[in-house]
Amino acid sequence: MSDPSGARGRMRLGLLRLTDAAPVALATARGLFAEEGVAVALSVEPSWANVADKLAYGLLDGAVMLPPLALAMELGLRPAATGLLVPMSLSLNGNSVVLAEALAAAVLRDGARPSALEAGRRLRGLLEDGRRPRLAVVQGWSTHDLLLRYWLAASGIDPEGAVDITVVPPAEMPQALAAGRIDGFCAGAPWGAVAARMGAGRAVVLSSGIWRNHPEKCLAVRADWAERHPDILQSVLRALLRAGPACDDPAGAADLAALLAGPGWVGVPADLVAASLPGGAGGDVDRSTFAAHAAAFPWRSHARWFTTQMARWHSLPADAAERAERAYRPDLYAQAARAVGQPVPLAGRKPEGAHGASWSLAAEPAPIPMEPDGFCDGTRFGF
Repeated sequence: MSDPSGARGRMRLGLLRLTDAAPVALATARGLFAEEGVAVALSVEPSWANVADKLAYGLLDGAVMLPPLALAMELGLRPAATGLLVPMSLSLNGNSVVLAEALAAAVLRDGARPSALEAGRRLRGLLEDGRRPRLAVVQGWSTHDLLLRYWLAASGIDPEGAVDITVVPPAEMPQALAAGRIDGFCAGAPWGAVAARMGAGRAVVLSSGIWRNHPEKCLAVRADWAERHPDILQSVLRALLRAGPACDDPAGAADLAALLAGPGWVGVPADLVAASLPGGAGGDVDRSTFAAHAAAFPWRSHARWFTTQMARWHSLPADAAERAERAYRPDLYAQAARAVGQPVPLAGRKPEGAHGASWSLAAEPAPIPMEPDGFCDGTRFGF
């Protein structure tokens, strides 16, 4: 039977109510998926566990995903191990560490947000009396969990012994903070700004202060689906690659914020969404990047960094890093990027944390301007 929409294929795509789903929102609103010949059925989920479960049981073909969660599924670290591929990343930066008002006031005592390490040292001083704060992350296998733990450890705070880390869906975090059920959280936009507007807490660290220009969300797809539908996957990749530069354009930020603020997406006031978009005001949220600085490229060095940090706090299979790198597919990205006229990096890995200033990345047909990528403690991860 022919498809009345004219689409040559279909994909079921899961996501959460977060600002960094912007490329999917824009590709949908502007008809980019349809122009590429694919009908994408979106499934907005209440939690990352829902996304993972639906991917695992074949109810979704792909998702806007947390890279560590995608790797945990690929590595069999959660129930219903599932072969996944990561053919592109979707954003850089975008998270904030928010503390309840009393704690935040003590860390931000001079009114300005200090460096990540200074904020951590101040927090460590507040915990010397034995207080054990309860900090929430969006999922146990998440960039938020790994970056929060990295920051705490770099600041001399034991993430295992000095704090309790729990899981709360991101949209529920501001209310949980206001009610005193948690003492802080690490989440993506706009939920830090929502907590600040409620008077429940303030951001003491932005994730870009922990790892500048760190990878945040990715597109993950079931490996078996990708094998059966390579042309549909390429259509989806092309649409998202076309959407990325538009999401980075400050001139379009107001319209994009209005789109994301709608009830079908994030469902909060547009000014809170706009703060985390390129050109936004920042404040209690970190600003995301969607296309610039090779933001969409699935770096295999990112996969290895994630598994290195996952292994730091959990038991992983001996071949975890190699399997994680194989799940990242720069070859699939390159095919789609060339089709839409976007540059492709010449290598699949790069040193992480090695660049303290702007630099140039070798790519075809022209180099890509890159920004610093340093870690808060000055560590370099070489690959």
